Amino acid sequence: MVSAIELHGPPHVQRYLETDGEDGFHWQNGTEILILFTKGRKSGEERSHALIFREHNGAYLVVASKGGAEAPPAWFVNLSADPHVEVQIKGDRFPATARVATPDEKPEMWAKMVEVWPDYDEYTKRTDREIPVVVLERD
Repeated sequence: MVSAIELHGPPHVQRYLETDGEDGFHWQNGTEILILFTKGRKSGEERSHALIFREHNGAYLVVASKGGAEAPPAWFVNLSADPHVEVQIKGDRFPATARVATPDEKPEMWAKMVEVWPDYDEYTKRTDREIPVVVLERD
């Protein structure tokens, strides 16, 4: 069996959900992972994504980087259309509202995310797109 640390995408989400994060919460380079559930803006179907996160003042931060691609990740486009999402951290699944960090908030939040995944800074060099920090606030 492949280590959860090596998993990406749907296999990571599946293992995480099957084990309530026992496999998949701890990921590469000491990062921690949550599962973000969004609603497809066209299909209306639930979508799930394993994302690096950090807790910040009672909320959870994720970065919509897509590795520095010119287009944002689909999950970001979906939550932009409908900010009502669900989040699962280990076995705790809860409703949340997503918003983009304000220009005043972003520097501190970005620094916090780069602490755990320094590649975020590299991703900014690959695109002219502003890479947002998304704040997930528990409802």
